[in-house]
Amino acid sequence: MEEAGGEKPLKKMAEAFEGLAVSVNTQGANIEVAPFSHACSLVSPLFSCLGIAFKFAEMDYVAKVVDLAEASKSITTLPVLLDEDIRANTVRKPGSHTRNLLRVKRGLDMVKVLFEHIIATEGNSLKDAASNAYDQVFAPYHGWVIRKAVAAGMYVLPTRAQLLRQLNEDEDSARVQMQNYINSSGAVIGYIDKLFLSKELGMDW
Repeated sequence: MEEAGGEKPLKKMAEAFEGLAVSVNTQGANIEVAPFSHACSLVSPLFSCLGIAFKFAEMDYVAKVVDLAEASKSITTLPVLLDEDIRANTVRKPGSHTRNLLRVKRGLDMVKVLFEHIIATEGNSLKDAASNAYDQVFAPYHGWVIRKAVAAGMYVLPTRAQLLRQLNEDEDSARVQMQNYINSSGAVIGYIDKLFLSKELGMDW
């Protein structure tokens, strides 16, 4: 099944993160919350395409991106967003913008690792690529019940060909856009990691 209207969600996603990477690579520039939350919203269809295995991730990710989009109405940049929670002593409070940003960052990282594995492997199955990405990024923070449900969902993932059809890409164009996302999201993820560490907030929570 193709995306309605011939849309190319993978291309839109890669281009949005390329724009954010430009900000990261500009000396002294900070990522603004509004374009960041918009770029993150473009990743949501990818989770949807992966089916039931990542349904939990899709629901959690979408809710947290919506929160960041709402925050962008009154908060300008990601450093300001963290500073406000630090001042209010709510950094680790469930539902805080900082906590939601950390969870969204993991979603972006999971997709990046998934794309790296897809590019590096041949064959029509996505099971190994998706399992490796989940184990590397999400599994350390999930309890046994969620890990078990995800493992079961891995057996009903779309095939590589089905995924590319849903994204309206062929093998060659998909590789280009996946690599573009890997490069640009890597810069954005690195920026967020440094931001958390510079404010001594830690990452493993």
